[in-house]
Amino acid sequence: MLSVGDGHWLYVEEVGRRGGVPAIFLHGGPGSGAQHMHRRLFDPRRMHAFLFDQRGAGRSHPYLSLDANTTQKLIGDIEAIREHFGIDRWLVVGGSWGSTLAVAYAEAFPQHVAGMALRAIFLGTRAEVEWAFIEGPKLFRPDLYAQFVSLLPEHERDDPLRAYLRRLADPDPGVQAPAAYAWAAYERALSELAPASTALASPIGRSDRLPPTAILEGHYIRHGFFLDDGQLLREAHRLRGIPGVIVQGRYDLLCPPRAAFALSEAWESCRLQLIERAGHAITEPGVMDALTAAVAELAARY
Repeated sequence: MLSVGDGHWLYVEEVGRRGGVPAIFLHGGPGSGAQHMHRRLFDPRRMHAFLFDQRGAGRSHPYLSLDANTTQKLIGDIEAIREHFGIDRWLVVGGSWGSTLAVAYAEAFPQHVAGMALRAIFLGTRAEVEWAFIEGPKLFRPDLYAQFVSLLPEHERDDPLRAYLRRLADPDPGVQAPAAYAWAAYERALSELAPASTALASPIGRSDRLPPTAILEGHYIRHGFFLDDGQLLREAHRLRGIPGVIVQGRYDLLCPPRAAFALSEAWESCRLQLIERAGHAITEPGVMDALTAAVAELAARY
């Protein structure tokens, strides 16, 4: 547990061997936390990897705290971890929101980034949010979108994104919890090419643990991810010379290939690898293997 100030303590773990190629993993969400499967991205014989739960997420404290929880604070936390362990330059690995944070960090501290392996590029723009939760589902999953909207009171259905964001921020658990569960189920269904279930309105048992990604995502979306719209692509020139690999599902509804292609065009030292027949999730066929291979490729060049 690493104290990073503002009352926040981060859960940080080391994977592999000290003296190996250093790398840091940035989880998605915001809010999903690092998962056991993410350790498998790093060869423990060759690498010294760091996995951590971002502010308010997973095993970090205080859980679900939105206080002093911004992109800039998370960038500072990554630097705090690097300095704590005495790392000079490391590989940065992340997907979805983790790719957003990785690019933002690398643009702020390019001198400390030896390479990046990224998945499912999201650049934190309002247009991407509108596509992911409204326009994309309306076009490709209209039945799912109709369910999502139908869970709102009729007078809130004209602007469902705004309505859900307002509900996710409501201090009343009777308002916040149903919105959080619906949002989480909706996003889960959109993350897979062939989801096992698209039911959003099924009865939900009592739980003391709200879906964390819904709460933290709502916070970041309401604040425009604490970035100027289009900032990361405009400042992609700061990535010049950093080797990178982008692994992108061809049929990713949440983070479609357009952003990955645009970033790869602006970041000339990066290679874009499209995975056919894959959606958004890291568990989609071929995605985990491709990202693991990308990490190994960059580690060999370290």
